[in-house]
Amino acid sequence: MFGLFRFDWTILIVLPALIFSIWAQAKVSSTYKKHSAYPTRRGMSGADAARQILDRNGLQHVRIEHIRGELTDHFDPRENVIRLSDAVHDSQSAAAIGVAAHEAGHAVQYATGYAPIKFRAAIIPVTRFGSMAAIPLFFIGLLFYSDYLMLMGIILYATVATFQLATLPVEFNASSRAMQALSASGELTEDEQHAARQVLTAAALTYVAALVTSLLTLLRLVLLAGGNRRR
Repeated sequence: MFGLFRFDWTILIVLPALIFSIWAQAKVSSTYKKHSAYPTRRGMSGADAARQILDRNGLQHVRIEHIRGELTDHFDPRENVIRLSDAVHDSQSAAAIGVAAHEAGHAVQYATGYAPIKFRAAIIPVTRFGSMAAIPLFFIGLLFYSDYLMLMGIILYATVATFQLATLPVEFNASSRAMQALSASGELTEDEQHAARQVLTAAALTYVAALVTSLLTLLRLVLLAGGNRRR
């Protein structure tokens, strides 16, 4: 049992992903800050942009609310409401408009029955349980040499990786819908559209980082389980 406390080389597998995640978060913050400093030519706010996209897609029943926080923006399909943060709701920057349009894109996905978002929503309950229980369960199994507990931990963590994998097409598609809608509206200049796209691209990197982290963590658990069985 004391062998468990030796240096665990498998942590090196996850380290690059953690560095990537930190860089991605910093990239989002810096890109948003860069493109949120100046209002757009026509002075449309983030809330205006979201409302425009919703109405054009026949989603007049979807509400827009102002919430506290920094980039806490999200679409709640249960209540049919887009919640926009302090930095987005009233801001007239291309960055804010891009984020708001992205959330409107999620509303359109639900309305049109976009398959990946329906799949992601369906596995959320299992994923929530897996994210809480997988790692503790695995390491309890590792400590007591229980192949069964380690396997259960790996299976549960695999649901987390599956959720992250399903998230990628959902987020990329929402951004694509947002940019198409903004381009069609003519509300933003080409430079302003470019700024909005940069913000959404930076945000997408955080989802890529989350997927890479979950996959490498899953690999690490498999390697640890295999090494434990050989001892």
